[in-house]
Amino acid sequence: MVWKNPHYDAAKAHHTPEGFRNLEPDTREPGGLQRWRKERKEQGLPRPPTEGYDAFAQRWWQAATFDGEDDAAWWLGHASVLVRHGGLTVLTDPVMGHRASPLSFVGPARRTRVPVDVDGLPPIDVVLLSHNHYDHLDERTVRAIARRFPQVVFLVPLGLKRWFERRKIANVHELDWWATTEVRGAEFTFVPARHWSARSLWDRNRSLWGGWVMAREGFRFWFAGDTGYSDALAEIGRRAGPIDLAAIPIGAYAPRWFMRGQHVDPAEAVRLHQEVACRQSIAIHWGVFELADDQLDEPPRLLTEALANAGLSDDAFLLLNIGGRIAL
Repeated sequence: MVWKNPHYDAAKAHHTPEGFRNLEPDTREPGGLQRWRKERKEQGLPRPPTEGYDAFAQRWWQAATFDGEDDAAWWLGHASVLVRHGGLTVLTDPVMGHRASPLSFVGPARRTRVPVDVDGLPPIDVVLLSHNHYDHLDERTVRAIARRFPQVVFLVPLGLKRWFERRKIANVHELDWWATTEVRGAEFTFVPARHWSARSLWDRNRSLWGGWVMAREGFRFWFAGDTGYSDALAEIGRRAGPIDLAAIPIGAYAPRWFMRGQHVDPAEAVRLHQEVACRQSIAIHWGVFELADDQLDEPPRLLTEALANAGLSDDAFLLLNIGGRIAL
């Protein structure tokens, strides 16, 4: 039986009868995945960080601590960001497992350990999910959070609620692009991203992908999720801004011929920071998993160069340690 998108709305350009799509042209070449795998194997990519993995971890990792009650944000590695504002605590794409994979013995493994486990988290009110890839939706982590915090609310892309229901996880709300919901005094809007979804060979793009804007008491936080560059994303700033703090990916971008349609590079991340008119951004999606051909220590170096080329200070787009925090 042919699967049909139960959420299909012909009036929405990103909907199809078979699932969802980006509004930008597809940049993937036929046979591109096979070519990429062949070339990275032949070239021995990705290469280790310049000074080795241990030195990299010593430079960029610290244990996360959540003392006090002041408004703050923590980068917990990869796309996991914890934001505490006015007593509300929000966590994005929590992944605390060893591998970004459906299997425990194969797939991208952590090169830097988690700065906190689920038992060490402060009480979580809302979990925001950007899409269903294994480096963003980790079943063990999600189950552990749901058990430890029974009142937590999960906000997920359209088409992903069923995944949670099958695991008997409650308090799940799924949203389409530009839809908004309110949770405990905060407004959450699901916003577009240029990416895709799949957890198997048979469910490509059956659930949506995107980012989130949280608005609360005059403060706005944009979690970009995974995204390739698109000038259409500037609409996020126009419709849901001004953005006080953003979490924008900077890693897993090489080679550009293969990755540019799904992951921004550091220069494009700076461009998004400017075009969405973010007051301050945190660099995410680097330093943990080797998902592409860039070295773990290349994204922060290229981000620093991109900021200088754009005439921006390092404080405009922060490089935090994994486990590091900033005051809001």
